[in-house]
Amino acid sequence: MLIIPAIDLKDGFCVRLKQGRMEEDTVFSNDPIAMAQRWVDAGARRLHIVDLNGAFAGEPVNIDIIRKISHAFPQLPIQVGGGIRQLDTIQIYLDAGVDFVIIGTKAVTEPNFVQQACHAFPEHIIVGLDAKEGKVATDGWAKVSDFSAIDLAKQFEQAGVSAIVYTDISRDGMMQGVNVQATVELAQAIHIPVIASGGITTIDDIAALCKVANFGIIGAITGRAIYEGTLDFTQAQQLADL
Repeated sequence: MLIIPAIDLKDGFCVRLKQGRMEEDTVFSNDPIAMAQRWVDAGARRLHIVDLNGAFAGEPVNIDIIRKISHAFPQLPIQVGGGIRQLDTIQIYLDAGVDFVIIGTKAVTEPNFVQQACHAFPEHIIVGLDAKEGKVATDGWAKVSDFSAIDLAKQFEQAGVSAIVYTDISRDGMMQGVNVQATVELAQAIHIPVIASGGITTIDDIAALCKVANFGIIGAITGRAIYEGTLDFTQAQQLADL
């Protein structure tokens, strides 16, 4: 299982939010490239980058920084989310050296867009499902829909996505532990890989996910925990490699 450090970009800084609220951000670095270097040095084998401004603007805002990170670490797979609402945007990111783009809000509001993206860019599309009590949220988590995360995941599996990033938004940034049960239920319902996100706080959360990784959970995204030091990244990856 991969432990995937999150680099959330807001106004050019590396930040973390609480439950997706832009006004509740903590700045961890003014140098996102140096932060990427930190995680590469610690043993990261993939990066998760979110353009927070892009998520709210509906188009890329921090693309120049993402391009610089990609060019600085050409061998490192990078997945990017935030504001990916057009096929042209996906092309821009792939041209910048990004390996996977994560479609979130647009996947829920216009499922056909995912199908088009998978057809145009096979093997490069991930869908991010951010759920609260099993229902998917959109628009930077500002709106909770009536759609079941599991039902949507099955639909996107048929469309040809490479993986699902599943985030329990009630736990994200709150340091309350990962929702293992909900993540496993989703992974068991589909045949494509699931990447866990939201609430990963300590090595115990990694251990809990490792126990159920065989259900198809290939990775775990962690942000605030590795920045605030409640989780040692290198130790976490070593445990996940056992």
